[in-house]
Amino acid sequence: MGLTKSEIFTEKQNKLAQMMKALAHPARIAIIQYLVKAQACICGDLVEELGLAQATISQHLKELKNAGLITGTIEGTSVCYCIDPKTWNQYRAAFDSFFVAYVNKDGCC
Repeated sequence: MGLTKSEIFTEKQNKLAQMMKALAHPARIAIIQYLVKAQACICGDLVEELGLAQATISQHLKELKNAGLITGTIEGTSVCYCIDPKTWNQYRAAFDSFFVAYVNKDGCC
């Protein structure tokens, strides 16, 4: 059996993997893209916009909320969702530092 214990990796590696896992579904990517495009809180438009069942969208919203990427506020009988700017900036910084670490050198494979 291969090594899968998170303890053998650094805290930074585990955190980055956790962040990537939160985005590791096309429905979650679509939800995030829709919220970014809207630049506003969205209340109930996601079912119509994405064409997925409400239960499916709710599950993905829950995952994104647990990751801290979105916040939800109750307005009347609906919950409105928007990007959490603090967490968004943390994700951006983590991904930037991860991807900028590679420099393409001539002669490599």
